[in-house]
Amino acid sequence: MIKQLVIAAAAVVFVSSSALAGGCPMAVKAATDGLAHNTTLSAEQKTEVQSLIDQGAKQHADGDHGGSMETLNKALHTLGLDS
Repeated sequence: MIKQLVIAAAAVVFVSSSALAGGCPMAVKAATDGLAHNTTLSAEQKTEVQSLIDQGAKQHADGDHGGSMETLNKALHTLGLDS
């Protein structure tokens, strides 16, 4: 329970912060951790979230940090980890 609260708090910080390059890896971690601990999403939703995480990580690697944060925020929203 505490771990989920920490993940949710971290997600709120990332969602409300500007799209800085350093924020992308932390958002990837928050979404990945959230996905690993989520027991309520359907298999289809989990696949969608994983796809968003992968896309966000690629956008970060390609230097599109704003796009990366937008994509990762969609994943966090699906996981219920946004504000």
